[in-house]
Order: sequence, then C-alpha cells, then structure tokens
Amino acid sequence: MSKSLTLRNGRRVVLNEADEEAAIQAGIHADPETHEPSENAAKALRRVGRPPLAVTKERITIRLSPDVVEAFRATGKGWQTRMDAALKDWLKDHTPNSNSR
Repeated sequence: MSKSLTLRNGRRVVLNEADEEAAIQAGIHADPETHEPSENAAKALRRVGRPPLAVTKERITIRLSPDVVEAFRATGKGWQTRMDAALKDWLKDHTPNSNSR
C-alpha cells in the first residue's frame, strides 16, 4: 500500500514505493545530462529574486479604522508603503508622547 502525505492546503501527495524510488534514482544516475554541481559551481550560482534591502521594515500587528484601511487600499498596489510615508510625514510635525497610551 502506498504511503501518502496530506499537505496544509488539503492536497494529498502519494509517496513512491521503495522500488519506484530506486528506479527513478537509477534513471537519474544513468542520464548523462544529470550532474551534481561542484561546491565551487554551487557557490557561483546567482541568487534569484530581489536583492536584500539595507533597511528592512518591521513587521507588526496594528488595529486601524476600517475607513482608513479602505482608503489606503483603494489607492492600489503599494498602499502599505504609502501608509508608511503618511505616518513618517506626520512624525515631521508631531512628537509622539511616550507617556500616553
């Protein structure tokens, strides 16, 4: 009987039997175009995706009025960045009172 895994999204993945896995691995080793990259070659591979940012933003949980969130979301992609800019702009003219809650 085949073993299976159930993923978080509910999909079921059937795992290979030992003989199936052996046949797959034998096929991989027999293929002349399949190779393991050397350690130097692996290090030389370029990273994919956006380069790491020098300054990262802090992930927080915040509760805002629905109308405020809706207004910023209505501006489209990048709304969180625009909200961050609006808060930075507010800080230019205001000093947060550390004693109040």
